[in-house]
Amino acid sequence: MLFVRTVLLMFFIFLLISYHLRNRKPRNYPPGPTPLPFIGNVFNLDAKQPHIHLTKMSAQYGNIFSLRLGSLNTVVVNTYSLVKKALIDHANIFTGRPTNDVLKRIIKCQGVTFNNGYSWKQQRRFTLSTLKYFGVGKRSLEVIIMEEYKFLHQTIMETNGLPFDPHYFINNAVSNIICNMVFGRRFEYTDQRFLNMLSLMSKALKLQTSVWIQLYSVFPYVMDLLPGPHKDLFSCFHQVCAFIKEEVDKHYADWDPSSPRDFIDCYLTEIQKRKDDLEAGFHEEGLQYAVLDLFVAGTETTSTTLLWAFVYMMKYPEIQEKVQEEIDKVVGRSRRPNIDDRPSMPYTDAVIHEVQRMGNVVPLSVPRMTNEDTILESYYIPKGTQIIPNLTSVLFDQTKWKSPYSFDPQNFLNDQSKFEKPEAFIPFSAGKRSCPGESLARMELFLFFTSFLHSFTLCPPGGKQISLDFKFGMTLSPKPFKISFTPR
Repeated sequence: MLFVRTVLLMFFIFLLISYHLRNRKPRNYPPGPTPLPFIGNVFNLDAKQPHIHLTKMSAQYGNIFSLRLGSLNTVVVNTYSLVKKALIDHANIFTGRPTNDVLKRIIKCQGVTFNNGYSWKQQRRFTLSTLKYFGVGKRSLEVIIMEEYKFLHQTIMETNGLPFDPHYFINNAVSNIICNMVFGRRFEYTDQRFLNMLSLMSKALKLQTSVWIQLYSVFPYVMDLLPGPHKDLFSCFHQVCAFIKEEVDKHYADWDPSSPRDFIDCYLTEIQKRKDDLEAGFHEEGLQYAVLDLFVAGTETTSTTLLWAFVYMMKYPEIQEKVQEEIDKVVGRSRRPNIDDRPSMPYTDAVIHEVQRMGNVVPLSVPRMTNEDTILESYYIPKGTQIIPNLTSVLFDQTKWKSPYSFDPQNFLNDQSKFEKPEAFIPFSAGKRSCPGESLARMELFLFFTSFLHSFTLCPPGGKQISLDFKFGMTLSPKPFKISFTPR
């Protein structure tokens, strides 16, 4: 028995020494809290608001500091000037995406968001050109958005001004814009199969940042044996991918390469064209993950921003009233707002941008990874280091905003009350990995927001106090709330 204990002790000591040698910090590496063996700094962070915690940590360790999160050496970059230096000035070095056992199991590092190298470049090029072909960045997309608003308007009218939770109506409406391009059709707000997929996707994004997921990336084989939220995460993604596969199978049945109807048709054609270029990653499994990327990027962030818009308009009714006055002055009551109205609505445009800034929907951006050894502000950062561009520190940077911590449209208005966008406004991130759907999101936000306030006054139920509390996940969303849409 003593021999067994001695062997186990020696083995544990060996693991500790091995861990230390593998993870010892190089010279001039950014400072940070001491990580625990194997699990790193997972328990150093406030799991409910890590974006705030990381921003506060910069006061102790500086605007560039290090952590070990799961199995990844991580450097957090704070403030606009340093995030810009990394993502824009040294864009080629900071374009990688980190990977771990969780991502390998969920998406196998395919698609666009978490892909790397040659495959990422080919998938992104194809995705951008195909979305442009189906209207992104063009006026033709406005027709699709406003058609969807008609369905949403009718659904809201049927509530008769009674309070309701707007989450799934908004999620479904926004998702239908991307559905038109991906599947060639929209889904009814009563379609339980589609609503279930949206629910699974929202749940997965919340689970993805939990401590359990961090632990899985350190001890995948052990965690596979244990129940927990990590199993729920894998189940969510499995069901969403099954939904996408069903839609792809339907396309196969009547696919005509000479007449593409949507993104799936175009991808199927690309699979045929690139069958000898295996490294590019165009195959049926790659199609599923490309569609998954589009849904996450094209649904969750925009719909969450609109939910924050509802919260802030109820919280500050005087601002809502000023927006409505400007809309009425420019648009009148006989037609709906259109995208050409935006230059004539500086205050409204400022409010939408302030919602994006204060809503802070992707507070830590999507992590990057260094493609080579580099120096950032005298700190040495090795190749393969995970980088967290802390967008919270950028969107609330005291040196860049007139009123960094309060909801103030003046942050986007100059002395002549003209709209002016500060350089630190980068909610879609920056550089070569910035969100490819930014132009789509900007059009959706303007048209949906102005159409809502043109048609309705947004009120809290029974004069209830509005909370700005949030739920943290891959996106930062308001806690569930109810709202009354009162026809104007």
